[in-house]
Amino acid sequence: MAATPKEIIFDEEARQKLLSGIKQLADIVAFTLGPKGRNVGLEKSWGAPTITNDGSSIVKDIELLDVFENMGVSIAKEVVQKIKEKCGDGTTTGTLLLRAMVEYGIRYVSSGASPICLKRGMEKALEATIKAIEEMAIEVKDNTDILNVAKVSASGNEEIGTMITEAIQKVGRKGVITIEEAKGTTTSIEVVEGMQFDRGWLSSYFCTNTEKMIVEMQRPSILLVDKKIASV
Repeated sequence: MAATPKEIIFDEEARQKLLSGIKQLADIVAFTLGPKGRNVGLEKSWGAPTITNDGSSIVKDIELLDVFENMGVSIAKEVVQKIKEKCGDGTTTGTLLLRAMVEYGIRYVSSGASPICLKRGMEKALEATIKAIEEMAIEVKDNTDILNVAKVSASGNEEIGTMITEAIQKVGRKGVITIEEAKGTTTSIEVVEGMQFDRGWLSSYFCTNTEKMIVEMQRPSILLVDKKIASV
């Protein structure tokens, strides 16, 4: 089977294509930034569109027709994913910072600057920025502070901010909070003691309580593996 021909671009043309993809994505996400940020409609394969101002959801949904511009979008998606995994928030700000860093970086490289020296300069600037932010940071001390932070993350929504504060009170600051889309119109909090997996038994023969069709065990041995178990 013959390989599919590939279009190849180099140097300034390649840099500008990547930048164009990142800028198109960032321009859309920028609408949602700040306390007066606006919403973006995302088309779904079925049903009504999703209306959201969540940066990570918007970035995840964007694909461009131009394959080279779409590479820039893929880079932004990777950055957003890492921000979400480490911080849980700030994806919109991160996307806009990415656009600025790439745009000015390309400008200097096109003017003859060394990409390696530019990278080292960014790393030094990062260290100074982190230090300055740590010095300005204000420690969260009570539930009022938690509520204020939660409301900002919820775009000023008082109800959502209050529920997040209540959830943190119940599970503690080091507890795990999972947000799921409700099937109805009611927003609620469910506290699960211990750990819960959304899976059932492999076979009904494992059931110890045939009336309720559940498996109940006392002090069981548990095996945790990070690979797929093909047979038991």
